[in-house]
Amino acid sequence: MRDQFGRAIDYMRVSVTDRCNLRCVYCMPAAGVPFVPHEEILSFDEIARICRIGAELGITKLKLTGGEPLVRRGLPDLLGMLKRIPGIEQVTLTTNGTLLKEQINELVSNGLNSVNISIDTLDPERYREVTRGGSVEKAWEGLDAAAGFPGLRVKVNCVPLQGAEDEEYIRLALLAKEGKADVRFIEMMPIGMGKVFSGRSKEEIYSILKQVYGEPEAYDGRLGNGPAVYVQFPGFRKHVGFISAVSHQFCSGCNRIRLTSEGYLKPCLQYGSGTDLKKLLRGGADDDMIRREIERTIFSKPASHQFDASCAAVPGEESGNEGDEDTGDGDSLEKKGMSRIGG
Repeated sequence: MRDQFGRAIDYMRVSVTDRCNLRCVYCMPAAGVPFVPHEEILSFDEIARICRIGAELGITKLKLTGGEPLVRRGLPDLLGMLKRIPGIEQVTLTTNGTLLKEQINELVSNGLNSVNISIDTLDPERYREVTRGGSVEKAWEGLDAAAGFPGLRVKVNCVPLQGAEDEEYIRLALLAKEGKADVRFIEMMPIGMGKVFSGRSKEEIYSILKQVYGEPEAYDGRLGNGPAVYVQFPGFRKHVGFISAVSHQFCSGCNRIRLTSEGYLKPCLQYGSGTDLKKLLRGGADDDMIRREIERTIFSKPASHQFDASCAAVPGEESGNEGDEDTGDGDSLEKKGMSRIGG
């Protein structure tokens, strides 16, 4: 399936919950956010039906996200359901890792292809500060357990924050040197609470690492389904990647759509436009009708995001509507935080 600009859309990020066991400063307010009632979240059968129809349209790769996906009971069962859909080649997972140790065996046995673990720092006190009470030891246990499966690709995601010590990123990069995981540094996204936090740029992190580890070589291969640009430092067993959606826009090659936990299909992270598939599912729509709506949503995918001053909003405030601030170009801006959209 191609959109109106000829991009092949073969990757869907599927949020299974808006709930999370952490309260990262750039994701949620300190008091948290009101959670969506359980009955308003898509059931596993509903998720599988949408993914099956998506696969018929050319979706081959799925990423399970949240909130924190592992807080949803029975997630390995859903993963197995999705892997059995004809045409689905990969099902991957993004998690904070703190619940991963207890579930990794079942996830792998159900066909998990790769896992991304979000760890912004290895310093215990700094981790507690960023996550508002989380345990980096638990995240490390999850990482260690995942790394114990030779056929499972493991990546660590880090959002570099202003004010953090350079040593934090030097230590994280060591995970790639030692072969524990590929390490990716992700630019802060101006969505929800991310609008009021300053991140550090790819150039800053690259310079810090180069001073310590030497000049890296560019890596042209693919290590996943996303837009990361990878390098390999001398003596490293794995790679260091950078995802810079705002400063180094990669929209021309975007291959993804997003399904929120409430059943809203979004063609672009920034905009609130999309289709309420849950309403169709629960209103008795047949597969052909749902297929047409998915096709229409994919085709209408915008050319690019416009992350600029027009995104400004009250920090921590979320609208009850799917995008209610117009950009002037007919596209409404997304007002929900990342935990509601799907990280």
